[in-house]
Amino acid sequence: MASVTIEGIRKTYGTLEILHGLDLRIADGQFIVLLGPSGCGKSTLLRMIAGLESITSGTISIGSEVVNDIAPKDRNIAMVFQNYALYAHMNVFDNMAFSMRLKKVSEAEIRERVTWAASILGLEPFIDRLPRQLSGGQRQRVAMGRAIVRDPHVFLFDEPLSNLDAKLRVQMRTEIKELHQRLKTTTVYVTHDQIEAMTMADLVVIMRDGSIEQIGKPLEVYDSPSNLFVAEFIGSPGINLINGEVAAENGRPVLREGAISLPLPHDAPLKQGQKIVYGIRPEHLRAALEVPADGPSIEGRIKLIEPTGAETHIYVEAIGQEICVVSRDRFDWAPGAPISLVPVLEHVHLFDHATRSSIRA
Repeated sequence: MASVTIEGIRKTYGTLEILHGLDLRIADGQFIVLLGPSGCGKSTLLRMIAGLESITSGTISIGSEVVNDIAPKDRNIAMVFQNYALYAHMNVFDNMAFSMRLKKVSEAEIRERVTWAASILGLEPFIDRLPRQLSGGQRQRVAMGRAIVRDPHVFLFDEPLSNLDAKLRVQMRTEIKELHQRLKTTTVYVTHDQIEAMTMADLVVIMRDGSIEQIGKPLEVYDSPSNLFVAEFIGSPGINLINGEVAAENGRPVLREGAISLPLPHDAPLKQGQKIVYGIRPEHLRAALEVPADGPSIEGRIKLIEPTGAETHIYVEAIGQEICVVSRDRFDWAPGAPISLVPVLEHVHLFDHATRSSIRA
């Protein structure tokens, strides 16, 4: 195992800069997820760690060794790809053993390490099968097994679950996390799926347009987004956003938008007349069919109700936009009915309208 240190990394293609001087330290044994929309540079960064992309400037170190000029095969990393990259004419055993045979490892050690990896991944019944005789999940396990047997310093995963169906993705992300807990190998995992990031990562690195927007534990970036991009990108259903202006009402700050006034935290550093964005996650809105007597609310009409089993998603037309509420209560409500929404004040997120940055006390 080893740490990975990225310092001032830039990547350009001609005059186009893809990565803009990134700094990131991944501790020995950590599971880091690079998360962001398509085109943000996360896969490029992963490939630079692997040595598959050249570095324009900056340094990448694995352990104490700078690896900028070291060939991929000599970096002691193992990469798991989105498309499995298995040899179609080789059975499971030979696919997993291939890299060790290239390194002239003894057959006795190869058999021992492949058998061990197959037992961890539940592949013993399929050890003699060809890839075409396996399901998608089984093929991905073989690809993981091929990486495990190398006993690398670092595992690199490039969107390994995107070709699997929804149920299998849930199962495989659990298996990958359990595998990391067992092996304790430093892992860098690339995905655009925030659920994968939230459920698997020790730390999430949120990227946009070749820059890092925020680094933190999954619940830290969810509960305390540093800017509007992070707040919108993390969370499903997404955060509700209301544009408005800071005003005073009965001696306390409120957000004023049209006919509504919503209370603001007393200790937030706000100025009268400041334009802000008021963010509230769907699970932090209380819904009722009657206007509450104990404080301000958002009045609207139910547009759509989506029961998901454990939760109900209610979509409401209010203040000229759609607002989503998530509740664990059971409702016998119908589209078109009037509804009142009350935000839970301690969970309100505020952002400056101009800078898009979080406003915190």
